[in-house]
Amino acid sequence: MSKPIEIAVIVAGIDEEYQNAVLEGIISFAKSHNVNISCFAPIGGVISISKYDLGEYNIFSLINFDRFDGVILLSNTISDPVEKEGLIMRVKASKLPAVVFDCDDYPELYNIKIDNTNAMRAIVEHVINEHGAKVLNYISGPLSNPEAEDRYRAFIDVMAENSLPVDARRVFFGEFRAQDGKKAVKTFFNSKLSKPDAIIVANDNMALAAVDELRTLGYRVPEDVIVTGFDNTFNARHHSPSLTTVDRPLDAEGYQACQVILDMIEGRTTDNEVTLQATPVFAESCGCKSEYDESVSSYKQNVFKRLTDCHNDIAILNRMTTDLVDNDTIEDTLEEIANYLRELHLDHFALCLCSNWDESFRDGWKQNAQHKPQIRGYTETMSAPLILDGDRKFSIDSFNSSDMYPFRNGECGNVSIFLPLHFREVCLGYYIITNSQFPLKSMLCNSIMLNISHSIENIRKLLNLNSMIHELDKLYVNDPLCNIYNRNGFIRAADAIFNRCKRTGEKMLIAFIDMDGLKLINDNFGHKEGDFALQRLAGVISNCCEKGYICARFGGDEFIILGSGAHDGDIQTLEANFKKQLENINSVINKPYEISASIGSIMSDVTDDLLLFTLITQADEIMYEKKKKKATSRYLRRE
Repeated sequence: MSKPIEIAVIVAGIDEEYQNAVLEGIISFAKSHNVNISCFAPIGGVISISKYDLGEYNIFSLINFDRFDGVILLSNTISDPVEKEGLIMRVKASKLPAVVFDCDDYPELYNIKIDNTNAMRAIVEHVINEHGAKVLNYISGPLSNPEAEDRYRAFIDVMAENSLPVDARRVFFGEFRAQDGKKAVKTFFNSKLSKPDAIIVANDNMALAAVDELRTLGYRVPEDVIVTGFDNTFNARHHSPSLTTVDRPLDAEGYQACQVILDMIEGRTTDNEVTLQATPVFAESCGCKSEYDESVSSYKQNVFKRLTDCHNDIAILNRMTTDLVDNDTIEDTLEEIANYLRELHLDHFALCLCSNWDESFRDGWKQNAQHKPQIRGYTETMSAPLILDGDRKFSIDSFNSSDMYPFRNGECGNVSIFLPLHFREVCLGYYIITNSQFPLKSMLCNSIMLNISHSIENIRKLLNLNSMIHELDKLYVNDPLCNIYNRNGFIRAADAIFNRCKRTGEKMLIAFIDMDGLKLINDNFGHKEGDFALQRLAGVISNCCEKGYICARFGGDEFIILGSGAHDGDIQTLEANFKKQLENINSVINKPYEISASIGSIMSDVTDDLLLFTLITQADEIMYEKKKKKATSRYLRRE
């Protein structure tokens, strides 16, 4: 069996109807020709947080063009000019057959066009000539978008041909988003200019929002103001009034793009540019009778299904949000996620995590302070802790991110959508949803995926909190210079041993140790050398701890050893070992001073009326008596 053809589709905002329609054509081709589609689909520009967009657009860095036979790039959906230009450069460098839509800027790429100009001209001419409009306002998309530029230019040309002026104050430039339609109408009517006869709008989303805002201001459409759109979306057709707009063969555009790539792969010649025709649709918002003839019964069924699906998704989202909060491990979280994905019929799904998604917490507090979060790109290796493939649920510990897929079932005609998994700008991984309409048809797909992302980020934060608590506890109980217990740590551990000895009747041994001549070392060789001597002494004391004994730096140059289960002779054994290890360390370090210490030890039964500090005090007194007999001057070696 020959290797299936692999096509990469690059698009932003698949929840929009334009992208939906183009993808429907691509999907139709993939199913009928056994072509595999990998669609990389961020949702950028939705909210005004640049860090969020960084996290979304990072999914583009996952694309390994070496694994594909062709590329379809919906560059007109990517609002960030830097991201767009970077993608264009990578696509060119890949040398793959590549198709763009409605874009003349890159002649080396194949271009599938829809004639925006003639259709927009027909709309504007119709409003002027059939409905007598003389004062026209215009709501445009961004002129960096070729389609927006074509439609705006058509408006300007028709106005000029009809000797009608274009006042710059009557033109509003938006981003093709619904909120731009509202903002435009507010701007127009706050400008103190006369009411326009018509508002020509560059797409349906903005047009419908403009109609809604006009109603809010008390104006009727079309009686007071004519409004037209562009795209002939579902909402435009079923709005009241139905929208005068332009019907574009978007599914045919997607299908044709795949056909061009297939022709190139199989060596057939194809035109570098293909133009499809758009058709004006004159409807109620300009004063015409609607040409859309869907029956009321069919419309009701369609709307009912949409509402039902939306309500079901909202119910799942609400339950998921509540249930995921209760999980405090990644394993429990993934199990909960899998259950909800099954409810959403996402039976072919992979959740992929960067290998360093929790690295800063695994590696401890000191490394965490220097850890740089994954912002751009993906780690060389990834894990896939949750994979659903029909009835199977499994995981893959490691795979190369250059493979993009952790698992392929070997079938052809698959359509997989790659969605980013991130928290703000920090990359955590990505999702792969295969052969499902959910990402395209559900208004809540992005919300549910964000919910999953946030639950994984919560696990990250919990790991961070636990790690910090662990590190703070270590700081609380450990001496950072000598790397043994400090007084706090000793008291905590010694209390447990003391109480156990009281219960079991075991004898306790305590040795109190005081370093000899530390001041002389500090005065003659500096405090850094004094710290070195303390560290070596601590090492000796630690090496003397056997059978579960503990040791601590009790303060300054004082140390202590404590243990349970002591027997006759253990004091002599401990002190002899201590003396021998001191001799060994002095021989090894060969310093111009001698590391020395005085030790006092005591062994005792632990009775109910005995206090731990009573034993410590007794050991300290024994040590002090031994220390008084020493001459401190001998701790400096003679040349």
